[in-house]
Parts: sequence; C-alpha cells; structure tokens
Amino acid sequence: MSRRAVITGITGQDGSYLAELLLEKGYEVTGVVRRASAPNLSRVEHLRDRVAFRPADLLDQLSLMRIIQDIRPHEFYNLAAMSFVPASWDQPMLTGEYNSLGVTRVLEAIRQVDPAVRIYQASSSEMFGRVREVPQTESTPFYPRSPYGVSKVFGHYITVNYRESYGMFAVSGILFNHESPRRGLEFVTRKVSDGVARIRLGLADHLSLGNLDAARDWGFAGDYVRAMWLMLQQETPDDYVIATGVSHTVRELVEAAFGHVGLDWQQYVRLDPKLLRPAEVDHLIGDASKARRELGWEPAVDFRGLVAMMVDADLERLRRSPQPDARIEG
Repeated sequence: MSRRAVITGITGQDGSYLAELLLEKGYEVTGVVRRASAPNLSRVEHLRDRVAFRPADLLDQLSLMRIIQDIRPHEFYNLAAMSFVPASWDQPMLTGEYNSLGVTRVLEAIRQVDPAVRIYQASSSEMFGRVREVPQTESTPFYPRSPYGVSKVFGHYITVNYRESYGMFAVSGILFNHESPRRGLEFVTRKVSDGVARIRLGLADHLSLGNLDAARDWGFAGDYVRAMWLMLQQETPDDYVIATGVSHTVRELVEAAFGHVGLDWQQYVRLDPKLLRPAEVDHLIGDASKARRELGWEPAVDFRGLVAMMVDADLERLRRSPQPDARIEG
C-alpha cells in the first residue's frame, strides 16, 4: 500500500522539490493550496497529473482537519509560511498568524483527528538571529532579529510542546538558507542569479544590493528536502540542524555569480541603503553533525555548484523569454 503524504506550501521552492522526492519514493502526495484568484502553480506545473491538490489554509483549522480526515496521511509536511524575512516587518501580525498560530492549528488538527500522523515542521536558522555561538547547533539559544524569526521560534517550540505533551511524532528541521533555480526573485541569491543573467544578456546594466558583508550558510534545496523525509523515518522524533557548515558572504555570492559568466562584479553592483534590514543577522553557519550522524544526511551540491546551477537556469529562462513579465515571482 502506498504511503500518503500531505504537503502545505507545495507551490513553494521546498514543496515542489519535496513532492518530486516523495513521488519518486512511491508516495501518494496531496498538496495544500490556498484559494486564490490567480493560483501560482508554476513550480509544480510538471506534477499536476501526479499530485492531488486540495484547498485549505493555515488560518482555518477546520479546513486542515477535513484534509486529515479525508486523506488519512502517514506524514504531514508543514512548509507553508510567510517566508520572506524583510516582509515580516511590513506584516508582523499576519506573519505571526501563519508562522506561529498556523503551526498550532496544524498540530491541533492532527491531534484531534489522527495523532499517529508524523509531522514535519519547517523551522529556520533565522531563529538564531544575533548568534550566541558559532557554528549553531540544536542546543544554541535562539535570539531572533525579525518578526519572521520570532514567529518561527514560536512554531518551533509549540512543535516541541505537542511532541512532549501528547507523545506525537512531531519534528522540526532547523534549516539554514537553501536555494535553487526555483527560489523567489525577492531572495538575494535569486536576485543575484537573475541580475547576472540579465546583465550578461544585455537586458540590464546594473544590480542593486544592500549588505554585502552579511554571511549565510547556503545549500541546495533539493538536498535539504531529503533531510525532511529522513527525519520522519526515524524511530524517535527529534529536531535537527540542516546546513552545509560553510559560510559565505553576499560579496562572495556576487563574485561567484558574475565570475561564472566571465564578468567583473564591481563594474555592475550598486549599493542601495534602502535594501538594508532594520536589524541584520550577521553570521549564520550551521553544524549539521547530528543530522550526518543520526540521519546519514550529506549535502551533494556545494556553494559554487549551486551558484552556477542558478545562473545557468536564469540564463536559459531569459533566453527563452526575455520580457520583464516573464519573471517567475514566488
């Protein structure tokens, strides 16, 4: 009998890669989508005939309960969130509704309908914020520096609370930055790869960026969704840091991306103070020793391979359709 999985946030970067992985493993996959006047299914268009899509919303617990009742999943992956950190200052209340109370609604829906469902909660390295130690592990104290980070801390601890209070198989993956050609254009890695491709093809003459000294631990999203699945296959539920353990600055990202197409980044990059965050997270680097040891997880794509993959994908996309409105927003 096929195992059944539900994925919230299936239309996002991680959701699309996770759906592909689960389908390869023979799962029946149901994707939760919010009702919208113009649903964005671009990342999962190639899976439309293999995935069942069901409307529900993290703001509506009853809709979540109905999906669990109807599907009776073995695994539930909660990847839906307000996921763009800068926007969390503009919409702090809505960020909390989705990333904090939304997680609680998912957990409570599972507890009430079928507490045997194994649930994965997407935590974030942004919870570490002003880091207390370098590198960060599962025991590093949190010090979030944005409404997004604060909301994710709530989501993380409410997951721990349901695991310890009700004996549910509920885990959190503390994922450090993970990117891909499916990343939304508002994120710095994709902004850079898209900008480099446009400059290389003569569609733009500069790229505006904020803090070039911010350092992140960047990995490939396709590697990271494999860790999500592995967490739900263990005998006992636990939380794991997922990271490459190697940190790079935005400046190094820019150098690698422009270098990949044979250009000197300093001729094209402009610094824009308006792009600086109110409170910056300076140095995130994760220690995934526990995941390597207990899950057998290893990242397969390194930093330069990731940057090259993203730039090449944007070059191909823009060569096919160079108009501004051809951008994939996400």
